[in-house]
Amino acid sequence: MSAHLRTALGLALAGVPALPLRVGKVPFGNCPTCAKNVCGGRPNMKAPGACACPYPCHGWAAATTNPGVLNSGPWVRAWREAAGVAYHPGGAGLTVVDLDNTEAIAWARASLPATRTVPTTRGEHWLYRGTMQSANAVRPGVDIKSLMQYARWLGFGTGVMAALPDAVRALTVKAPPAAHSAPQTLSAPLSGQRGECPHRTPTYLDRGIAMAEQRITQAREAVHATVYRTFLAVLSTHGRCGCLTETHAARLFTAAQAKGESPRHCTDAWTNALTTLGLTHV
Repeated sequence: MSAHLRTALGLALAGVPALPLRVGKVPFGNCPTCAKNVCGGRPNMKAPGACACPYPCHGWAAATTNPGVLNSGPWVRAWREAAGVAYHPGGAGLTVVDLDNTEAIAWARASLPATRTVPTTRGEHWLYRGTMQSANAVRPGVDIKSLMQYARWLGFGTGVMAALPDAVRALTVKAPPAAHSAPQTLSAPLSGQRGECPHRTPTYLDRGIAMAEQRITQAREAVHATVYRTFLAVLSTHGRCGCLTETHAARLFTAAQAKGESPRHCTDAWTNALTTLGLTHV
């Protein structure tokens, strides 16, 4: 029995669906019977077990906790050729935050609740209890692996596993589409707006900007959504009279970027807020 098969059987005993990986960290390809998904394909059914093929086909959907399947003839041959073991996090009730570099790890430590961590070749896997949709590149160097996705098995890791936080779920929530797809520079925002000014003194505006900076800085989860809502609140209050300057906007952008938002994310969130309010960005 190969070492990889022993690992897979141990995972199955723990309720973690396992599958073999080839060189390059990729699953085994579909067998001739399932080529081009003529069998219907397990991933199309959104759950393992829809295909009766005896081979480890269909990527993540091949993962199983059935030791009889894992130890069957076709699978044993695959295990002999396997270069590693993978598992289906969603099938085990888990979500993996795949952090691919030191910058991503630093962001996670500053933005996410501590949980069980597993060292990887270039970074770390952070494991949470709970499932969600999987998504790649939700932030630079950050992937989410849960439902309909596989992750490499690299050990049980260390630390107490926390419940899946809203901060991770929010990473896959897309902001409303920007009015312009190309990156924009922020120059004298809203200089074209000249409505009646409700501010008796500049102090009122400065206090509003300071409160907005504080709201962004104190965000512990759903940072992207918090930035957008804060921009929306500032613009709804101060955006129609022409008092907002590039300096005010730069203060908000600086606070957002200190929480890990990119300049592009900031610009898109600002433009989305302007569009929502029907204001003109010039």
